[in-house]
This record gives sequence, structure tokens and C-alpha cells, in this order.
Amino acid sequence: MANDNEPDLEYSELSGEVTEDGLTVLVDISRPAGTQLDWHLAVITPEDDVTEWEEPFATDREAYEEFLATLQRDGIRSFFLGDEAPRLQ
Repeated sequence: MANDNEPDLEYSELSGEVTEDGLTVLVDISRPAGTQLDWHLAVITPEDDVTEWEEPFATDREAYEEFLATLQRDGIRSFFLGDEAPRLQ
């Protein structure tokens, strides 16, 4: 049941799971439903580590491209906030 104080969200078709080096994160690109407001980007790990961008994006594509640039530059392990990202077995 949704909290009455939180707006319903519209999720971009670019949202979803991304796996690299055996690690998976959820890319969450959303905005308030029924609006033309800017898109917000968050990346969530299975351990519920959340990386959120403070500045919104004009399009969902721009948000996803920022995620991809961060992934390429810093690697998927950069989204895991614990002392160390999980190690590959």
C-alpha cells in the first residue's frame, strides 16, 4: 500500500537490472507519474546500498547515459557502499 504523502512514480523503460563482473544492480529512473518533470536516477544494490544523483535529468536517456558513463569510469563495484564489494567466488 502506497504512502499517501508520496507521489506515484512513472518508471522509465530504461530502468532495470544490470549485471557486470557477476554483480547486479537495479537502475531506477523515475519521475512523478503524469508529469513532464525531470527524471531522477538511483542505483540500488541487493544489499540496499543506494546511490542517488542529486541533479535530475531532462530525459530518461540522459539519466541512463550518466549511469553507463559512471559504470564505465568507476565500475559496478563503486555502487556497493560497504567496506568492500562482494568478491567473485
